[in-house]
Amino acid sequence: MKVLLVNGSPHKEGCTYTALLEAASALNENGIDTDVFWIGSKPLSGCIACKTCVKKHVCVFDDKVNEFLELAGDYDGFIFGTPVHWGGATGAITSFLDRAFYADFCGGGNRFLLKPAGLAISARRAGTTATWDQMNKYFGLMQMPIITSRYWNMVHGASPDEVRKDAEGMQVMRILGKNMAWFLKCKEAGAKAGIPLPEQETISFTNFIRE
Repeated sequence: MKVLLVNGSPHKEGCTYTALLEAASALNENGIDTDVFWIGSKPLSGCIACKTCVKKHVCVFDDKVNEFLELAGDYDGFIFGTPVHWGGATGAITSFLDRAFYADFCGGGNRFLLKPAGLAISARRAGTTATWDQMNKYFGLMQMPIITSRYWNMVHGASPDEVRKDAEGMQVMRILGKNMAWFLKCKEAGAKAGIPLPEQETISFTNFIRE
């Protein structure tokens, strides 16, 4: 089994990366392989609602989003990392997830269905709980079990060295990794015991307008 850690920071090896590595170390110690996917520092367009993904199952913009979608089906779980910008998740990771999940959802890819998801949030000081609320909405819509830790999944510091000094934050990341490893092993045991995934129903799109 393997987990993909998605680094949504513009800094390839900054504070967010440091938090993700701590979670990865716990996953590795518990027999789960890990890889890191960096969304990069180039501009990422937001979704333009063109619906190209409905037909082609990928995004019309051929960038890091499609690169991620090509890999995602091979992983059993995901941890998404983001720094806090202006009290919330970065514009880049928001655009990235808007497009990646929409392309999968509308294209019928099921790359993420019932695969566990976790967060690693990095901030100098504030905005982490708002980011927690914001990011978990993606996983809820995609039917991804949300893996928690002993505290909300956040670290604090203005540099990787400061993050490593955040003893509680580092512990939270390790527990996140351990909890995800446990969940994955339970899911694998269930599959071996013959327990199938829940049957999926056709989506009933409903709005609140009545003729």
